[in-house]
Amino acid sequence: MDRVRDLASKNAAVIFTKSSCCMCHSIKTLFYELGASPAIHELDRDVNGKEMERALRGLGCNPTVPAVFIGGKWAGSAKDVLSLHLDGSLKQMLMEAKAIWF
Repeated sequence: MDRVRDLASKNAAVIFTKSSCCMCHSIKTLFYELGASPAIHELDRDVNGKEMERALRGLGCNPTVPAVFIGGKWAGSAKDVLSLHLDGSLKQMLMEAKAIWF
């Protein structure tokens, strides 16, 4: 769990994903289109991926991917992030975390 928290706090925007997850791809694309360059951690390609997935589940992430952290804080899964985007608050959160600058 410490590794996940450490990784989540090292960048303004962090997304834990799996390479085969279509929703993960959609969330990454959304962040890129908003001008953010999130740190991406693909659990299925990381030697500690299974351990990090258990840690994400322990933090309440269900489903475990995509797991999005903004400013070191849990922002949610795909449905949460899409809701934040639709109500306009995702961009504001990214600006406050200095993940985007406009």
